[in-house]
Amino acid sequence: MKSVLFLCTGNSARSILAEAYLNHAGRGRFRAYSAGSHPTGRVNPFALELLARRKVPVTGARSKSWDEFAAADAPKLDFIFTVCDAAAAEVCPVWPGHPVTAHWGVPDPAAVQGTDEDKRHAFEEAFKALAHRIDVFLAE
Repeated sequence: MKSVLFLCTGNSARSILAEAYLNHAGRGRFRAYSAGSHPTGRVNPFALELLARRKVPVTGARSKSWDEFAAADAPKLDFIFTVCDAAAAEVCPVWPGHPVTAHWGVPDPAAVQGTDEDKRHAFEEAFKALAHRIDVFLAE
């Protein structure tokens, strides 16, 4: 089983969506995690709502620091994907081993202003973009 870490700044939306979807779609081939450089400390309720609506399990979803994955007792990571431009531009911790890294920039749905429907639409678009990239990743 390969391990994947999705990174974002706040670890409340995009990285949570990607973690949950890969754990669901990977069917035991992958173990996904998520973290943030400056975690908000809570998962965005629109992310949880979308995942529930799509019947994607979110057991244990929490906003956490990327420092957890740079510690000596952290899981061995095979892949690390940044999903926001801000996290991609930051100086990341030194990751144990030599994980493959890539940037999958997706607009931040949590930054959208407007009605709840506007926000739901933004989360749906972010989820579709991430799910597409993950599906391609799984097909390789």
